[in-house]
Amino acid sequence: MENSFPLIGDKFPSLKVNTTRGPLSLPEDMAGKWFVLFSHPADFTPVCTTEFVAFQKRYAEFKAMNCELVGLSIDQVFSHIKWTQWIKENLGVEIEFPIIADDRGEVAAKLGMVHPGKGNNTVRAVFIVDSEGYTRIMLYYPQELGRNIDEILRALKGMQTSDQHGVAIPAGWPNNELIKDRVIIPPAADVKAAETRMQEHEGYDWWFCHRAL
Repeated sequence: MENSFPLIGDKFPSLKVNTTRGPLSLPEDMAGKWFVLFSHPADFTPVCTTEFVAFQKRYAEFKAMNCELVGLSIDQVFSHIKWTQWIKENLGVEIEFPIIADDRGEVAAKLGMVHPGKGNNTVRAVFIVDSEGYTRIMLYYPQELGRNIDEILRALKGMQTSDQHGVAIPAGWPNNELIKDRVIIPPAADVKAAETRMQEHEGYDWWFCHRAL
């Protein structure tokens, strides 16, 4: 199975898929919205179950940022349906976002979600795609490590903040050790701007200035 994936900044590849919520065309059906496409190794597995519950419990936060969630694994749609029914009946959580049934593995191969060194199931891949259909963030985790959904929310908020204000986002934002919830101003592009930068902005040097939002 060939493994490839879109690079950051690439247009997300066009996909026509079947999901637990009906047919879906990506990124076309998400036009004007951000979306997070994430793969999991298999239905009816414990780590994946904890992730789906965590995603669902934060679904309203994603939607508040104009972002949809889409799950995926190499399982048939009836397996997805039965698994989500089990989650609702036994854990009291209804999974409201669609899950792609990639039983032939075609989507997983197109997005580089199957890593032969980790077996034949999908690893835990995450693609964050913007409202124009461009790939902005990619994350890959092995099957044995569950993802931190709060970090995915933070990454989404950080990218949207960067786009809106033309700034860069520091480590751990909005709880950075150096500048707390402030954001980084892009470095000066020429000598004249570098000479005046520290007069115009707060910072450690002309190449490291920051401001409040």
